[in-house]
Amino acid sequence: MNNNKERKIAVLGLGNILLSDEGVGVHAANALKSRFTFSPLVDIIDGGTMGLDLLPLFQERDRILIIDAVDFRKSPGHTGTVEGDAVSSVLNTKLSVHHIGLADLLFTAKLTRETPLELCLVGIQPESLDTGLDLTDCVQNKLSVIIDLAVRKLKEWNVAVS
Repeated sequence: MNNNKERKIAVLGLGNILLSDEGVGVHAANALKSRFTFSPLVDIIDGGTMGLDLLPLFQERDRILIIDAVDFRKSPGHTGTVEGDAVSSVLNTKLSVHHIGLADLLFTAKLTRETPLELCLVGIQPESLDTGLDLTDCVQNKLSVIIDLAVRKLKEWNVAVS
């Protein structure tokens, strides 16, 4: 790859918005779209529960930032980032069916050598995966934290954010 070429980046908000905190990644992606302006090389994508259907995005991007509910085995509202190959290991504990699809997506991307140069997961420990359109208060109150973590990572990747 030409190092002088600007890198294409995708921010994928993942989750099922019908299952309360499970939809936090989609809510975060929508908040990023509405609150910030990014370089045209950055796409903010509502990946929902698409799984392997997201593979073409991996083929076209140099860096991928995923925002999702994650079982960190911590108390609800715990936030964190995981990078590189460690992302797959965090997904060993499946919170929902879409994590199976995401694990398959990462495996397929690696198998087909379509793995991005850099991969980062910004996650939050959910409180509830019950049916409901709203985030729990615990996760809603931490939404700005995961948005800040995502923006910080994009700035590390030299993305202009305004």
